[in-house]
Amino acid sequence: MQVPERSDSIDRVIVDAILAGRITAGTRLGEQSLATLFSVSRTMAREALIRLEARGIVQVSPRRGWFVIKPSFEEAQEAFQARQAIEMGILMAVQRLGPEVVDKLRAHIVRERAAIASDDLEARSFLLGDFHVCLVEAFGNRVLADILRDLTARTVLISALYQSVHDATASCDEHEAITDALASGDLKRAADLMVSHIGNVEAGLTRAKDDDPLTNLRQALKLSPRRE
Repeated sequence: MQVPERSDSIDRVIVDAILAGRITAGTRLGEQSLATLFSVSRTMAREALIRLEARGIVQVSPRRGWFVIKPSFEEAQEAFQARQAIEMGILMAVQRLGPEVVDKLRAHIVRERAAIASDDLEARSFLLGDFHVCLVEAFGNRVLADILRDLTARTVLISALYQSVHDATASCDEHEAITDALASGDLKRAADLMVSHIGNVEAGLTRAKDDDPLTNLRQALKLSPRRE
């Protein structure tokens, strides 16, 4: 693991681990443990956790320490709605699109499909979420990219429990349709497809929760839904 030189680098590593599904909701993040793992002072580790708390990624409990949040479905829905507003807004605001943006997104989709085909769950989870961050970064807005990365991390914490291979494939197909619209210069269609895509992901997770009577126990035991 690369040792970060600043505490804000610790933030990024933790969020990326959430996006990849390596850190799950409720995981304890001890200050001393992080300080040891990253070869930094405990103060630097605490600073990183305080920033993550302000960003809604972790929470602190008296006498128990720091934990990754356990978002409710209502909180996840709010995060999806915020993602829709940000991504649709930036697509509608773009005046022109360089070919390098489309090339970057197409290369990303190739990696998504490879992760799905090889059943690499960590890479699949990270890449499907990172497509949206990659898109916003390609337009040069780092502030929105950071906000979107945090919102995506929140939705990944709950969606990782329910997303099947079929859902992942459908998401990848929708990413490709969005990229095709961008390539053709039809930014309005790309924005409409993005809203539909995020809505589909949210609706799929809601159906999974409603259809599964063992949801709460499954979350507690960190088990995936059985596939018939």
